[in-house]
Amino acid sequence: MEPLYQYAWLIPVLPLMGAMLVGMGLISFNQWTNSLRRLSSFGVVTLLGAAMALSFGLLWSQLQGHAPFIQTFEWAAAGSFHLSMGYTIDHLSALMLVVVTTVALLVMIYTDGYMSHDPGYVRFYAYLSLFSSSMLGLVISPNLVQVYIFWELVGMCSYLLVGFWYDRKSAANAAQKAFVTNRVGDFGLLLGILGLFWATGSFDFQVIGDRLSSLSQAGAISGAVVALLAVLVFLGPVAKSAQFPLHVWLPDAMEGPTPISALIHAATMVAAGVFLIARMFPVFTGIPAAMQIIAWTGAFTAFLGASIAITQNDIKKGLAYSTMSQLGYMVMAMGIGAYTAGLFHLMTHAYFKAMLFLGSGSVIHGMEPAVGHNPALSQDMRLMGGLRRYMPITALTFLVGCLAIAGIPPFAGFWSKDEILGAAFAANPLLWLIGWATAGITAFYMFRMYFMTFEGGFRGHDPDRLAEFSAAQAPAAHDPGHAPGDPHESPLSMTLPLLILAVPSALIGFVGAPFNNYFEAFIFSPTEEAASVAELAAEFEWSEFLPMAGGSVGISLIGITLASLMYLSQRVDPKAIAERVKPLYDLSLNKWYFDDIYERVFVRGTRRLARQVLEVDYNVVDGAVNLTGFVTMISGEGLKYFENGRAQFYALIVFLAVLGFVVIAA
Repeated sequence: MEPLYQYAWLIPVLPLMGAMLVGMGLISFNQWTNSLRRLSSFGVVTLLGAAMALSFGLLWSQLQGHAPFIQTFEWAAAGSFHLSMGYTIDHLSALMLVVVTTVALLVMIYTDGYMSHDPGYVRFYAYLSLFSSSMLGLVISPNLVQVYIFWELVGMCSYLLVGFWYDRKSAANAAQKAFVTNRVGDFGLLLGILGLFWATGSFDFQVIGDRLSSLSQAGAISGAVVALLAVLVFLGPVAKSAQFPLHVWLPDAMEGPTPISALIHAATMVAAGVFLIARMFPVFTGIPAAMQIIAWTGAFTAFLGASIAITQNDIKKGLAYSTMSQLGYMVMAMGIGAYTAGLFHLMTHAYFKAMLFLGSGSVIHGMEPAVGHNPALSQDMRLMGGLRRYMPITALTFLVGCLAIAGIPPFAGFWSKDEILGAAFAANPLLWLIGWATAGITAFYMFRMYFMTFEGGFRGHDPDRLAEFSAAQAPAAHDPGHAPGDPHESPLSMTLPLLILAVPSALIGFVGAPFNNYFEAFIFSPTEEAASVAELAAEFEWSEFLPMAGGSVGISLIGITLASLMYLSQRVDPKAIAERVKPLYDLSLNKWYFDDIYERVFVRGTRRLARQVLEVDYNVVDGAVNLTGFVTMISGEGLKYFENGRAQFYALIVFLAVLGFVVIAA
């Protein structure tokens, strides 16, 4: 298997080659390259497929017990400073490579149907391939510097993809919002990386952890400084994984095409933050203050995202807040030391949330005959209903995703979420209570979404409702002359990835079932010893598992029951409940007013500061420069009369000067 590891660097390079070839074609021979739509997409998908095959080979090798492999070369040196680049293949990176390549490949196949009529079809594939390469490069990075390089490349690709339809003002604004918000976190990450190098003299994850612990115990560096450096590094995952308070960019990023929502904002890019926490686990685990901050940030974000999702009517934004909430579970797990549980949920969530996002794209695609090509209408669940009759495959796979994320056994989300809740109960019952309540809210809003979209009667043909929504949301977008048609099922290129993703969404949780935990035997904390499946099974207690599992399933069933009473049987009027708790309803509907607060404090505050700086620049800096020029001009104009070349005039000046000195002396 050694040759397989020697060529592992090809995994990020293959999709990069696809992006470069298509990108150079678009730059040099734009019209000709755009005419070769299917050939371009086939080439990109084939190269990523080869990277996926290599990834599966590496995962199989690691499962068979191959030792972790690292290949580096010296990239820069100055005196005693040496910086290496390369790649590392271990259990964590092998797993992440498979998750990223499988989801990315299915998203690319899906894209062929979703973007088939878009003029930017080829450019979109180039961006997808570049993003896949960047994410894969991040996964195999052996040190913090290389992680940071690919971290920024991933952020750049996110900007390009969120703003793909840049002619839409909303998409352009969303791309800028995502870019600026992530730069805040990335600046903290950069400061943290530099601070850790200052303290330890290394960028290697394990070395940093060991040296930082030694320095702290010896008193060479204070605990407060160590905690500060850890929190600065954590700011990077806070932004990338949409954690409070840098979460505001994720829902707006839904302005990008739906395949991007599935690839970047469900399965890969947002998971990069959790992945970095896992890589930095040897550092964080020795700093209790940092672990507490990570745990509580994740717990609050999980609840915050779920509490906002319950009132969303845009199907993609509802899923975006769901993603934010589930990422909060993963971050909380890392903060309480449940390393395996957090990564297990990362893997299961990648598959079922990618399927849910692709399912929402299928719904949007199928709604277009009824409401026209208008995102404000085709994404609004209040205009849907009864789509199961028109889109049976999409409805079935979406239901599987809802059951998985709601934590209903035996679907994947049950096993991973229950493991997090069990660890949270052992660490801090209050954290468990927040996670448990969030699980119930999650089940409610996901089945609210399912019932509003797929059950009941279709509402998209109601002319009064269409006119109302068109006037309220997009007055110029709805064409009154559009002849409404029936929704339809999506083509095979879109439904096939949904069916494939439904399989891991339903079954992959069994690899981490606590009574036969193959996942924990393979992915274990770097600060702990490995344990076999048999040893883990011997530690398992049904008496501990059943009450915890029963509690989490129970609260989920309550959430599903409430959703069915409100949105399926309609025995409970949600509008009446909203009126009774109007302050809470408005808080959720307005996203806890975070966007409004940030708009007033940061956006308007920054503009006000910029105007004041401009005034200083105009009146002080420019004034000083202009005054210097004016004085120079005036003095030059005056002195030029003394330089006329006449000897008699110079003699007169000398005479007058001497006379003046005599008068003064006298």
